[in-house]
Amino acid sequence: MTRETLRPAWVEIDLANLSHNIRGIQGKVAPGTSIIGIIKADAYGHGALKVAKVLRTHGIKSFGVATISEGMALRTAGFNEEIVILGLVPNQYTEEIIKNGFTAVTCSLENARALSSAALKAGRAAETFIALDTGMGRIGYLSENEKELDTAIKELQEIQRLPNLQIKGLFSHMSTADEADKSFSKKQEQRFGDFYKAAVAKGIRLSMRTFANSACIMEMPSVHFEAVRPGIVLYGCYPSEQVDPAELDIKPVMTVRAEIVHLKEVPSGFSVSYGRKFITERASRIATINLGYADGYPRAWSKTGQAIVNGCMVPVAGNICMDQCMLDVTDVPDVKVGDQVIVMGSDGINKILAEDIAKAVGTINYEILCGFGQRLPKIYK
Repeated sequence: MTRETLRPAWVEIDLANLSHNIRGIQGKVAPGTSIIGIIKADAYGHGALKVAKVLRTHGIKSFGVATISEGMALRTAGFNEEIVILGLVPNQYTEEIIKNGFTAVTCSLENARALSSAALKAGRAAETFIALDTGMGRIGYLSENEKELDTAIKELQEIQRLPNLQIKGLFSHMSTADEADKSFSKKQEQRFGDFYKAAVAKGIRLSMRTFANSACIMEMPSVHFEAVRPGIVLYGCYPSEQVDPAELDIKPVMTVRAEIVHLKEVPSGFSVSYGRKFITERASRIATINLGYADGYPRAWSKTGQAIVNGCMVPVAGNICMDQCMLDVTDVPDVKVGDQVIVMGSDGINKILAEDIAKAVGTINYEILCGFGQRLPKIYK
């Protein structure tokens, strides 16, 4: 820890591991396939500006974010690369899209007209991906039957004629590619391919197809197309336990650390934290760290949670509080105030992964990373 963090709890980001992961992804896709680095949600809690800088050093020229404000933060920091706003942007914000030179995603003629109008007014050209819903049920044109397909194609023909707006390509998202059973993913692939062929046959120019998320990059090369969109694998986590880790060698980028700020000896029968869920069964030593559920440490982890202190795995003692939590360090030799705690990470022997926490609390590793990255200060190495 350094004084600059202003608190004895922090997130440590290993940029060398990030570079390792990027190189692995680049080696997994065919030469010439573009990579859209997904850095939404502050790069899954890792710090979008720092991550974008590393992506840039590896030749990645396109970033994917979720919101206009995320894109503007990159522009303000001097990033001139393509920035794709992955979510739909309501018509009232299209001027910001054009002003900042973002690439939009759209799935309606009305929204495309708003983008065109804003671009025409600004005297600038704009690009947009066409979103196709192949089975995610989130955004995109439907094309399950002839009526839906015909409606979508006709709108695309209208969009293609709009001034100052160019269709960049076709965009969709997988819903179950991280599962061992790829049958529905194959169905999505078929829907995507059928729509693409039908659109091209009607004169729609779709020069770039982007469909592959992290799981597809690992296990479905048939949907890599012209551009892939790695997210969770950039940060050293697999998209699920069902993908084959042998398909891509990655290293965790985030470690969460804290220092013991308080230590006390307590007798048997002593209760710890809210609700008195933890009562000592022997004379014990209880340590307090300055980190809690407001920092992304899930309260549901309290019952079975562990941390690493001086080479020892120790249990969380009682309910995790908003800004602090307690650990039972009775069996840690010579423990003292100031000793470092690994909340998530490894000491080379013991390890606690984002997946371990996620599985215990009934969520996914994505949420754990994002949670830790929101309030804790970051140290980069």
